[in-house]
Amino acid sequence: MGKSFLIDTNVVIDFSESIFSEKSKNFVAGILNKEPIISAITQIELLGFSVVPPQIEQFVRYTTIIGINDSVIEKTIEIRKLCRIKLPDAIIAATALINNFTLLTRNIADFRNIEHLDVVNPHEIA
Repeated sequence: MGKSFLIDTNVVIDFSESIFSEKSKNFVAGILNKEPIISAITQIELLGFSVVPPQIEQFVRYTTIIGINDSVIEKTIEIRKLCRIKLPDAIIAATALINNFTLLTRNIADFRNIEHLDVVNPHEIA
């Protein structure tokens, strides 16, 4: 069984706006078609705009959403104590770590100092 990916908000938006190269688009499409997984934070970010495109609403409806449980909360606190990172990013990182997911995000810099977090930038797929 291959890696499971936790998909960050920016990847969903970039994919819906066709911002990827052909190779990157195919890579992300493979993940979205197989097993799309997002955190509750990404759900909030995607659906929290005043106008939400129908394709984003549909994507969220058919995606596995990982909630915030006690383990994620404890890991988020640990991350925040060790790294200067925004709370939503800390929750997303904790969700990935607790569930053994690789984080799929464009914002590598936001997560670079988090130990043991596997991060892939789909824009850098060669």
